[in-house]
Amino acid sequence: MLALRDLKELLSAGRSGPCVSIYLPTHRHHPDNQQDPIRFRNLVRQAADSLQHDRPAALSASVLARFHALGEETEFWNHTTDGLAVFGAPDLFRIVRLQRSVPELAIVAGSFHVKPLLRIVQSADRFQVLCVNRRDIRLFEGSRDALDEIDLAEGVPRTATDVLGDELPEPSSQARSYGTGPAASGAGSNRGAGGAKSGGMHHGHGSKQDVIDQQTERFFRAVDRAVTEHHSQPSGLPLILAALPEHHAPFRSVSHNAQLIAPGLEVNPEALSIDELRTRAWQVMEPVYLERLAGLVERFGAARTSQLGDDRLPQVAAAAAAGRVGTLLIDAQRHVPGRLDPATGSTRTGTLAHPEVDDMLDDLAELVLAKGGEIVIVPADRMPSATGLAAIYRY
Repeated sequence: MLALRDLKELLSAGRSGPCVSIYLPTHRHHPDNQQDPIRFRNLVRQAADSLQHDRPAALSASVLARFHALGEETEFWNHTTDGLAVFGAPDLFRIVRLQRSVPELAIVAGSFHVKPLLRIVQSADRFQVLCVNRRDIRLFEGSRDALDEIDLAEGVPRTATDVLGDELPEPSSQARSYGTGPAASGAGSNRGAGGAKSGGMHHGHGSKQDVIDQQTERFFRAVDRAVTEHHSQPSGLPLILAALPEHHAPFRSVSHNAQLIAPGLEVNPEALSIDELRTRAWQVMEPVYLERLAGLVERFGAARTSQLGDDRLPQVAAAAAAGRVGTLLIDAQRHVPGRLDPATGSTRTGTLAHPEVDDMLDDLAELVLAKGGEIVIVPADRMPSATGLAAIYRY
């Protein structure tokens, strides 16, 4: 999945050599997904044709090599989502799975074409779900409409063994500490500390349970630190904790993740299908989402009253070019055809049927992001203006 940090990297200027951007609608299931790699290879050929016109053959070959390899990677094409974006340059190759379909597109230019991603990445209803128990973790990302498991970044522990190594309790003790079944009582003997064999678990003050609690805290602390650094901070997305009730307090007590929201899902996530997990996660997320939108609308109203906010495209575009836009709200359903000069902010309306005309709201969003501002894509019925945009200025 694409994080905001990645989007800003793709937008950054000064990339060496040609930039290839390929977009493809994909399919989750067989047999529809059989055509996806074929159509991708066709788009790669289009990009190759474009590169041949004005680029050295060796440079073109080096940029396209990883595109060609991806087109032949059968396992990859068996696990696609609803859309795909692939970016390549001499110093970068990035594959992004999308949870929304996108039109087929192959573009070779001096910079990456990211406009199709802006409204996906910056939608206000996106979130992540961290599923945790004492054994392992899983991380999901999505919205009210779709949820997918994402690959954990390098440096994020997948299992308790990654953190504790051989210090883990014996398997029989572990199973009873996860809440996956009723704890045994009165079975066998308890011989105290030092990893001695125990026939049953109880949540008293015995030394065996103390060891397990300490190990759980170490695992949760390591998970929180790594997820914060590698996923929450780069994405900027709210994080929902899904875990058994007895694991919520220990995890939150060691967490320093500013994106972790309350409440969470007090449930065994392994017992839920991914669609059930999405539905229950959205029930947690929706009040947070509505509160955030209400706060943004209130901020815009106060800013406009004090001459630090505007909803008129020419004025906002000029302010964006000067780096004055701190937060920009954009109507999710609105498009304004025309051309926007990123250097001056000047605008000129037109029709999208013209090959040189684009959507100025997307151009404006790209400009604000490049200047370090925040973009929030908002449903039409939550927008505080009728123009398709609302800007809050820094000064």
